[in-house]
Amino acid sequence: MNTDAGFWCVVPAAGRGSRFGADLPKQYMLVAGKPLIQWTLERLAAHPRIAGILVTLAQSDPCWDAMGLRLDKPLLRVNGGNQRADSVLAGLRGLPESVADGDFVLVHDAARPCIHPGDIDDLVERGLEAGGALLAAPLRDTLKRAAEDSRVQETESRDHRWRAMTPQFFRRGELQSALESAQRRGVAISDEAMAMEQAGFRPMLVEGREDNIKVTTPADLAIAEYLLQRE
Repeated sequence: MNTDAGFWCVVPAAGRGSRFGADLPKQYMLVAGKPLIQWTLERLAAHPRIAGILVTLAQSDPCWDAMGLRLDKPLLRVNGGNQRADSVLAGLRGLPESVADGDFVLVHDAARPCIHPGDIDDLVERGLEAGGALLAAPLRDTLKRAAEDSRVQETESRDHRWRAMTPQFFRRGELQSALESAQRRGVAISDEAMAMEQAGFRPMLVEGREDNIKVTTPADLAIAEYLLQRE
């Protein structure tokens, strides 16, 4: 197990972020003077438990080379796929041969630039013990189910409900097998934990900081910029 050498991190970044509504893929939008993805990768590379990073990009990505990013850790790139799960699978297949099937890897969203080192520490420690884990946050708001006309149909319990975040932390071989199985069955996978659930695993939920936000809209970008400048 790769506990001493550290862990590789796969960062899927092949999407265009269509919900963001910009001409430029959202991972390259500027935040406090730097592309969003640069903040994310620099934050990951600064953590002592991370041995290297592999980024999955669109084959026709026009922005990556122009960024000229240099890190103190190994940084690899491979072509991703049409969906997030396809990109993560391509990333797992593209990891160095030194990363064995039994080794743990992290998967982190390119659009989560505010990941805190303490959360990575907690995830790794709990995940090693549990055989796999993900950062998440318990639901704190009242949860409503909407009818088709957008009126409230009912109020649902928020007990035992969590919002999934990243990083997520699993053994390379188990995660790759789970994603390949979902791909063969035509199952749409929204995150790595879902693939593992479908394969019969029960990932551990590790409570993470609420400011580990995912940039999806321009409003999120403004919040991320505030958080990063504050730090």
